[in-house]
Amino acid sequence: MKRKISPRKKIFAFFVVVSIIIIGIIAFVSRNKAVVAVSGCGGNPLSEEISGERYAYFEGERIEAPSIAMKDKFQPVLGVSNGEKWVEVDLSEQKVRAWEGNSLFLESLVSTGLPWWPTPTGEFRIWSKARATKMEGGSGRYYYYLPNVPFVMFFGNDSVPSFKGFSLHGTYWHNDFGKVHSHGCINLPTSVAEQLYWWMDPVMPEGKRYVTATPENPGSRVVIHE
Repeated sequence: MKRKISPRKKIFAFFVVVSIIIIGIIAFVSRNKAVVAVSGCGGNPLSEEISGERYAYFEGERIEAPSIAMKDKFQPVLGVSNGEKWVEVDLSEQKVRAWEGNSLFLESLVSTGLPWWPTPTGEFRIWSKARATKMEGGSGRYYYYLPNVPFVMFFGNDSVPSFKGFSLHGTYWHNDFGKVHSHGCINLPTSVAEQLYWWMDPVMPEGKRYVTATPENPGSRVVIHE
């Protein structure tokens, strides 16, 4: 004869199972917190972060991190624009083109997001620029810790809010441009990033190393497409 299980024991068993599932979910999220929390490149878009650390880590390798001078010589905006300054990123060609109206200012190979960390497409605006910041995220073989990422230009729109941390920035941890490498950001050769940093709006006030776009000092347009 089968032993009949009382309703009270059934309810208790149900709550035990539900509790185990909830604990498992919490443990999974906690274990993968670094991955879940990362948006874009994992940088802090609300300020610059300059570090004295000597080393960076990228995909299992230790790399010399660049030092960032505490004082930068002010560089005025390059040239006089005869049209809107805007940037085009072509994901299929892995190229960036900077335009003044219909006149090409510069063109360069870039590295955009890997298939599982894609670079967003659409039309964006630069909403802040920082002379340098720290970026950290990923997991396993794709973990990265990158102090002093130089010449960072954060972009966003209504669908990709600013806190996601997507940006164009200089790159010192690889030189393999023309192929996807990033966690969603746009890796630029540092010399190209430096030119765009001073050329693109918002204009950096003299003596400052971080600026946020305002209606009086708006950010340049960024168009990203396949």
